[in-house]
Amino acid sequence: MTLTHAPKLTTDGDRSIGSRIAAYRTAQRLSQTALAQALGVTFQQVQKYEKGRNRVGAARLQAIADFLGVPVSTFFDDPAEAVDGRASIQHLLQDPEVMELVQTFATISDKVTRSSVLSIVKAAASLQTVSSDAMN
Repeated sequence: MTLTHAPKLTTDGDRSIGSRIAAYRTAQRLSQTALAQALGVTFQQVQKYEKGRNRVGAARLQAIADFLGVPVSTFFDDPAEAVDGRASIQHLLQDPEVMELVQTFATISDKVTRSSVLSIVKAAASLQTVSSDAMN
């Protein structure tokens, strides 16, 4: 009796993990080449991981998580909502405006300026919440 194995096809889970890898890499302003060099693979291989064309093995996923400074569970969490009802980090990082804000904020080196910008964003968010509450 001979067993023939069909090739392992990628799944929605593989694509989801890949897109989260891409989001976290981009949030840290890292190129695919930089991640590839850290992993000892080609940037084309990183592209395949991020597009979900190739599966990411457990050891490689751990290496990616270590390089990006996040727990492996980051790539598996439900992107819909966090426990407190707010959007999860994965969901937020898929928003281009959030990514632009994070990338731009990261370029501010002065701690006082960073603190001031953060205060402005928090104030704007609280105004939005107050405005929404008043309309309800």
